[in-house]
Amino acid sequence: MSVTPLAGQTNEVEPNLRPSRPTLARIDMLPYLLLLPSILVIIFIELYPFLTGLLYSFQNGSLLAPGSFIGLENYLATFADAEFIYALQFSAIFAIFSVIGSYLLGLGLALLLVQSFPLRGLFRVLLIIPWILSSIVTIVSWRWLIQDQHGTINVILGWFHLGPIFFLSDSRWAVVSVIVIKVWRSFPFMMISLIAALQTIDGNLYEAARIDGAGRWAAFRSVTFPGIQNISIILWILMTIWSVNDFETPWLLTQGGPSNATESLMILAYKNTFARNSVGSGAAVAFISLIILMVLAIVMMRFRNKE
Repeated sequence: MSVTPLAGQTNEVEPNLRPSRPTLARIDMLPYLLLLPSILVIIFIELYPFLTGLLYSFQNGSLLAPGSFIGLENYLATFADAEFIYALQFSAIFAIFSVIGSYLLGLGLALLLVQSFPLRGLFRVLLIIPWILSSIVTIVSWRWLIQDQHGTINVILGWFHLGPIFFLSDSRWAVVSVIVIKVWRSFPFMMISLIAALQTIDGNLYEAARIDGAGRWAAFRSVTFPGIQNISIILWILMTIWSVNDFETPWLLTQGGPSNATESLMILAYKNTFARNSVGSGAAVAFISLIILMVLAIVMMRFRNKE
């Protein structure tokens, strides 16, 4: 005896549309196993020194002897130290002008090098050289150029009976020199990144702007800059971090002098740790710098997301 289905009923069983939860048996563990050695290396190289430095910032130890826990005393002493305030001011000035200078120079060259002209590829290669050269070679070469008495620039000025410029012993000129060299070392990265961003902008947008009667400046404001705004914010963040963390440029040029005029936060952390044998104070300066950079990065990324 067969059973006849009622009207509107079918014998088909509806599939279970709820996705099944992954189980350990279904998860392919091979990618995680392949990543495990790299993760362990990163933990050992990055996380362990980070946590060790953080612990030292709450102690009063030295390089030769372990210290005892003193809470926030290193941080409070750092904020009350006039040398820290000077280092913070220089680091801010150094970062701001390094970011502005390298970005404007990189943007100007990027706008030029996206155009078609003879030997464009050669110019691109030549302009990358400051970025790929060793930082020590670059800075020492600049030091030879701007030495107070026998530097190449002052020798050339002497040919025209112009007085020497004390690039390294005058406080104001020392700050300017450090910033100029940082800009010279950093603009190629800005340039290459902005060239890549400019090449992604649709050419039809420029044609539409031209039809609407927009000039070059109007086209830049309405088409070019909006097209590179996201990458620009990322470049500003990276350049700010690199500038604040830059130790070799001011150290190899002036060792933080004259009269601490070019002493950055990183140089202060180095001096506290190794010259003054105060590991806790040096670690406190380093972590204060880290917190400042994290806050700046978060603020700039929030601005980018709003845009």
